[in-house]
Amino acid sequence: KDPTHTTPSRPPSFSREMSAIARWPRGGMATCCCVSMLAMVVALLVYRDTQLNPHHALRSSGPLSSSSSSSSSVRTAHLGIIRRSMSLMPRRTFVDRSSPYSQHAEPSLSRRCQAYGQGFGASSTSNSNPKKKNKQKEKKKSAIGRMLRVDDSFGGFRYTGSLKPGQQSPRRRVDDGIAVPEYHKSGTPSNNGIAPWDKIEVKSAEDIKKMRAAGKIAREILDAAGRMVKPGVTTDSIDALVHSMCMERNCYPSPLNYNHFPKSVCTSINEVICHGIPDSTVLKEGDIVNIDVTVFHDGFHGDCSEMFGVGEIDDESKRLIQVTYDAWQEAIAYCKPGARYNQIGGIIEEHVTKHGYSSSPDFVAHGIGRKFHTKPFILHCKNNENLGKMEPGHVFTIEPMICQGTSSFVMWPDNWTAATKDGKRAAQFEHTFLITKDGIEALTGKLPDSPVQFWENPETRVAL
Repeated sequence: KDPTHTTPSRPPSFSREMSAIARWPRGGMATCCCVSMLAMVVALLVYRDTQLNPHHALRSSGPLSSSSSSSSSVRTAHLGIIRRSMSLMPRRTFVDRSSPYSQHAEPSLSRRCQAYGQGFGASSTSNSNPKKKNKQKEKKKSAIGRMLRVDDSFGGFRYTGSLKPGQQSPRRRVDDGIAVPEYHKSGTPSNNGIAPWDKIEVKSAEDIKKMRAAGKIAREILDAAGRMVKPGVTTDSIDALVHSMCMERNCYPSPLNYNHFPKSVCTSINEVICHGIPDSTVLKEGDIVNIDVTVFHDGFHGDCSEMFGVGEIDDESKRLIQVTYDAWQEAIAYCKPGARYNQIGGIIEEHVTKHGYSSSPDFVAHGIGRKFHTKPFILHCKNNENLGKMEPGHVFTIEPMICQGTSSFVMWPDNWTAATKDGKRAAQFEHTFLITKDGIEALTGKLPDSPVQFWENPETRVAL
């Protein structure tokens, strides 16, 4: 060491900082690591729960088809039927071992990928021979091509059934003086009330009174729309009727401009699972159609849907509708104060699978009130989700979508219409429900003059 060498002077704070850094491994550094890890866990849980956020995911970035390779993020359509997250993130679960509906395994990776059109027919086995790999790819492509009909007149999009979109009419005008929801102009609803820490809203007596009124109007309009269903009628004319009846009753058609949905009602024909857009499509003899009506009246939404047959329908379609209705009724009968929301899906899935049908895991029911969609979000398949318990004052929908074949779907280029991947038919029913002290009440229940369908009449219902 050179004795003549002098060390430059340092500011007094320098030694203190170095001393503090030296002590980090014994305390501060460990604390920083713990805090960072905790922050990451919280972020992952928040991300996981926001997968059921209807407003965050309602408008996807592009159409989903069997030939697309979309990301694993949620892509949902609208109106309370929010697609279940297919994210590969870990899912928090609540296991109720006393229930037969709790023991449900999550979909396999290949099933998740197939639902997103990412790995149609993917195999878990590996093949190191590139020639064999290429042959397998070509074989899969040809199989997909045979299964999915391609129509060049529609831009080459692979529609899975015979139904194709028609021509949409211009957006209908809302009369002055009609009370409108928050998204009327912007098309974007707020996310208030759906965060992981938000509780399910308990409606007051005044809220329930207003929701009964909104539910009754929704039922009146749905009944009128159903009476229009016959061969030769366009779905756009049904939309025109729904819109005009809303204006007459001083209420707003909730679907209109909700996340930019262009019409006032949803009309889902044959293979369309949900969210069909009314247009120039003409109903044909033998079709089945779901009409989904939601109104916004006096600050509250009322939501309901029902199936209708166009003329005489075949026995298979009748059987599908009967099974869907019966599964829906079983789920309704389960509901009462203290019942768990996560058990509804198991009841529905168990009933439909024994009859050879599938329940869509990708669209969910929802709470409703001042907001179109809010907590709780209810799956229609077996699950262990921690969705909470029913309490008097909770208002929500149950709206199972049951498919003749696969429950996997493709999204049409309109970014709303979800159709079964195999082109087979689907059916759905929906009410807005209130949990009371004694059980459950359908706020959109049938009126004395509502038509009685074959599946409701003991003499005409299908024997299963």
